[in-house]
Amino acid sequence: MSLLAFAGRRLAGAAVTLVLLSAVIFAATAVLPGDVVSAVAGVDASETQRAVVRVELGLDRPAAERYADWLAGAVRGDLGRGFVGDRPVTDVITTRLPNSLLLAGLTLAVTAPLAASLGLWTGLRGGGADRLVSTSAQVLAAVPEFVVAALLVVVLAVWLEVLPPVSVVPLGGTPFDVPHALVLPVLSLSAVGVAVATRLLRVSVADVAATPYCEAARLGGVRGVRLAVRHILPNAAGPAVQALTLTTGALVGSAVVVENVFDYPGIGRELQLAVAARDVPMVQGIATALVAVMLAVLLLGDICARLLGAWEGHGR
Repeated sequence: MSLLAFAGRRLAGAAVTLVLLSAVIFAATAVLPGDVVSAVAGVDASETQRAVVRVELGLDRPAAERYADWLAGAVRGDLGRGFVGDRPVTDVITTRLPNSLLLAGLTLAVTAPLAASLGLWTGLRGGGADRLVSTSAQVLAAVPEFVVAALLVVVLAVWLEVLPPVSVVPLGGTPFDVPHALVLPVLSLSAVGVAVATRLLRVSVADVAATPYCEAARLGGVRGVRLAVRHILPNAAGPAVQALTLTTGALVGSAVVVENVFDYPGIGRELQLAVAARDVPMVQGIATALVAVMLAVLLLGDICARLLGAWEGHGR
């Protein structure tokens, strides 16, 4: 199958998955705790006022009809308006999502080389160094992101006072205006990301290193950097990309937690505020956007792994 056909099939599958998951999100938001009408009209509103608000919000219509209208609008790029503040959902996403993508991109720039180096080193070396790094990575991967973030705040912001405890961005500004405010969120995400990716990459490298052609290369005197470059890396590249892809996808979920810890102006922070305010259209739009980002990352990872497939046999 050609790369174009492969990408087309994966893209079609991602589109179908996105539609199905959007339906799940739409249904799940219907069971959010609390009364949306009371949140908008106020707890002291009369039944008549509540009925008016319900009609204005479209909640008097069947759920299937509301979803069909929402999906038709989403195809046109219109995700509706939030119940709180009457803000266009699309505008909120286009404003906040780039901040989250910046955070994820910086985290990946830190995570990828560290995880690749540690995974390659431990997978080839074995012994005590492998056990130490693997055990440390396992422990760190099991620690929730908010705990890592809190520890970093205590050490770097409270004790050492070298970084701000929150990521305050000036009104109308961008995170680039206060780059030091990005350090703690990136470190928090990178700590868990490196731990998870290192474990995945270590297994891939160890599996490749144990194959007959690598053993034959060792018997032929190929060792060290030459063995890694000529035989290990070409054949571990595909699984490595998949491991980093999964790690990047996980960063999307982790960023929701970390953004709230540091009050970072990203899409995850907006999602938490929307859930707290029972702003259903905002929750639906942001959650669907996050799913689309994750599907795009997985699609890109599949394509990269496919491209590397031709290189995989090069080291054999």
